[in-house]
Amino acid sequence: MSFVTTKDGARIFYKDWGQGQPVVFSHGWPLSADAWDGQMLFMAQNGYRVIAHDRRGHGRSDQPATGNDMDTYADDLAAVIEALDLKEAILVGHSTGGGEIARYVGRHGTGRVAKMVLVGAVPPIMAKTEAYPNGLPIQVFDDIRKAVFDNRSQFYLDLPIPFFGFNRDGAKVNEGLRQSFWAQGMAGSALGQYLCIHEFSEVDYTEDLKKIDVPTLIVHGDDDQIVPIGNAGLLSAKIVPNATLHIYEGAPHGLTATHQDRLNADLLAFARS
Repeated sequence: MSFVTTKDGARIFYKDWGQGQPVVFSHGWPLSADAWDGQMLFMAQNGYRVIAHDRRGHGRSDQPATGNDMDTYADDLAAVIEALDLKEAILVGHSTGGGEIARYVGRHGTGRVAKMVLVGAVPPIMAKTEAYPNGLPIQVFDDIRKAVFDNRSQFYLDLPIPFFGFNRDGAKVNEGLRQSFWAQGMAGSALGQYLCIHEFSEVDYTEDLKKIDVPTLIVHGDDDQIVPIGNAGLLSAKIVPNATLHIYEGAPHGLTATHQDRLNADLLAFARS
């Protein structure tokens, strides 16, 4: 397996397939780089070099007690990009990963970045604040913290139901996706995942979004039960300069899997544009 060692000694696992312009994927919580397999295979088959890492405290990366915050996550991403000397990269972030790539730009700029894609991403901020009064109540995230603390194994079996929209009329539970979600979640650190809840819910990414000065595609499902589009994609599209918004009608949060073919086509078209 391949790892990059960060300045504080944490080893970050990454996948690196193919040749061509690099496309770098940042995954959602509590998952790993494996959540991007459908997109990575497709883009590699279409002439791109694809890279995805496991966030610290997630997947196969180290599980340190320190650095479980978005600034460090962004610096870890920078360490991977710099170690591989990636240039003209297309950064793609889903959910928490969208916050990660936004914070990467906020801290490291776009010198190595050609384009960005935010998919069901958490920016500008999920929790209700004075600046964003329509955000979700903090109790929502306190409940997630309690569920992770009490029995994260059961929680990671329950969460895929709304995550993939399996609770909607006419929907059928895809047991493979559900079990994959559970396996990815349980591979990570209980501590790291617990602390990451604050990072995807209460961190404000508004100033990071304002610093994005490359073409940006924003994709969001209008039936996202995890990161509601009105608090996220619709707002980000107004904040990010030169952003294009694609709304997937009826799509859930886990649209990378449920709408894989449509997303892959949009990614390829945007990469080639």
